[in-house]
Amino acid sequence: MTTGMNRVRIIVPLMCAALGACTSESRGPRRLGGPPLRLGTTHTVEQSGALAVLDSLDAPVSLRVVVGPSGQILRTAAAGDLDVVLTHAPTLEQRILVAPGHVTLRCPFVASRFAIVGPVADPAHVTEAASAADAVRRIAAARAVFVSRADSSGTHVKEISLWAAAGINPTGAWYLQTGVDQAATLLLADERNGYALADLPTFSRQQGIELRRLFDSDTGLANPYTLYVIGATPQSRRGRQFAEWAMREWRARLPGAAFTPLAGDCAAP
Repeated sequence: MTTGMNRVRIIVPLMCAALGACTSESRGPRRLGGPPLRLGTTHTVEQSGALAVLDSLDAPVSLRVVVGPSGQILRTAAAGDLDVVLTHAPTLEQRILVAPGHVTLRCPFVASRFAIVGPVADPAHVTEAASAADAVRRIAAARAVFVSRADSSGTHVKEISLWAAAGINPTGAWYLQTGVDQAATLLLADERNGYALADLPTFSRQQGIELRRLFDSDTGLANPYTLYVIGATPQSRRGRQFAEWAMREWRARLPGAAFTPLAGDCAAP
């Protein structure tokens, strides 16, 4: 691992936010060229191993990495407290960042896939579903346990869209809302012998659970990640430098089995 950047990772799930702040720090020699660039990204980027790849590279600027749910990261960026973000919640990105004019550069980064995961027995017969909406409709009809992140993450936003497409407002004892990250949500789903929506790169790294990938064939389960440079910060020039490097170097080193590069170059939104 290179040590060419000053890196501080701040884990900020909702339960930590309620307590004030939960932080863990990893520091290396500081690079020249100004204060660390503040990069905001999501739990799935952290837990899929994509941040570990970034750690192994010699980025052109020093970084402070903030990790949280997409909604929280986007609101923090809109307030001017982040310089660059990498998130996977397109509707939130448009509403919170792009439409209000907070973005100076938009870079289509990579895509992964979501899947509906659940117990081997599959009591809701999700494997027989014709679509993702049909899959969640079957879970609701069976009153099978479904564990939701419920944290305004990109995964949660996608889940909400699936329930809406199915015409269902999930409520009741079978629908569990965690407010925690992807890995913790999958552990609870496993303990409760239930279903969940999972980001596949993160799911593939989980060990010691018996959940299985049951449905991922719907094109609507694509999971695009976009890198944004925020315009209203003093670091926008260095943000552009990092974004151009990330598109060329970081993206190329992400595992192809988990992430597919998106078409297009960085451009003003």
